[in-house]
Amino acid sequence: MKFRRIKRRKFISNIARYGAALPVAGAGLLACNQSSTKEESSLPAATESNKLNILILGGTSFLGPHQIAYAMDRGHSITTFTRGKTRPTVHQELFDNVNMLIGDRADDLSALENGSWDVVIDNSGHNVEWTKSTAALLKDRVDLYVYTSSTGVFYPYLDSDTRENVEILLEEPEGVTDEDMKIEYWYGVMKANSELAARKEFGDDRTIVVRPTYMIGPADKSNRFIHWPVRLSRGGDILVPGKEQDPVQYADVRDIAGWMIRLIEEKKAGTYNGVGPEAPQTMPEFVREAGGAFDVSSNYVQVDDYEFLKEHDVEHIVPWIMPEGNNYGSARINNEKALATGLTLRPPRETVRDTYDWWYSDALTDEKRNEYEQDGTVVLNREKEILQDWAERG
Repeated sequence: MKFRRIKRRKFISNIARYGAALPVAGAGLLACNQSSTKEESSLPAATESNKLNILILGGTSFLGPHQIAYAMDRGHSITTFTRGKTRPTVHQELFDNVNMLIGDRADDLSALENGSWDVVIDNSGHNVEWTKSTAALLKDRVDLYVYTSSTGVFYPYLDSDTRENVEILLEEPEGVTDEDMKIEYWYGVMKANSELAARKEFGDDRTIVVRPTYMIGPADKSNRFIHWPVRLSRGGDILVPGKEQDPVQYADVRDIAGWMIRLIEEKKAGTYNGVGPEAPQTMPEFVREAGGAFDVSSNYVQVDDYEFLKEHDVEHIVPWIMPEGNNYGSARINNEKALATGLTLRPPRETVRDTYDWWYSDALTDEKRNEYEQDGTVVLNREKEILQDWAERG
């Protein structure tokens, strides 16, 4: 039990750090380009008269480089505000044409005290006070504030078909003793109050709030999804966790990035659930579709006993999260509004293949890959033992 708590807590902490809410270095990353769906590729780029000057708070980690690539391809100019400590692992060459400001949202906003922009995208809002401070500082010099939130604002996920206008928690409940739940409540409440902080300064008509579900794809440093690109590429007997009808939701980070830039271009103020796939999908359906990324022979073994999975510390392999208790509705978020405003979604096999190519490119070191692939605690390295136990139990 202690082992399970520690691993679960690490998983949730990574969600908070890298954005469950919450990205070309060399020829090996050609698959990480800003490829798009058919509908998206037909959209016109910005004209000379409506090119935007965009400020991104953050911009060098997961979501940011993909936003930058999409925006610059459409003719917009980019300024980033970061601590200068994170090196992007995709689209590195584009940063030669980015105006990079250095500071710290905790205690040094001096680099933002001068200048004006058409829009600010807040990707690094991991503290309510940070959002309050930057929104107050920029409200008279920026037209539009875009806050990258998370479907985590809906925690606990007790309902289905959750829409943007449902009431969300603004205070952490008292009496919660489970450490994992404390972190999840903190994250959702923090994001919810940060949304309000942005709206308070900029007003509803100048604020866009995007609530992504689990974002997956090239440059994800959380390792929460890499199991599937690595495992599916190897074929053989593959553990598929959960019951036949367990739902999953996810979105390729590049689809979220491009859609956010288009929302900005069209000045579509409002709140949006950034959730895919377009139609409801089960975990077995996801694995079968994603497995098409590789020309290997695979046998999918569904393990549908929750208690067995818990016993073997398999309660989440994103995009699958065991849908019970407070996580019942985590993959039952409504995305109709996002689809109506232009969110387009690529097939999972493309995301899986591109993530695989990024993972085994020069963008990452062998040390980084081995940190995950040689970790004896991850499901990737315990799967054979788990499936053997499952078979023995009949």
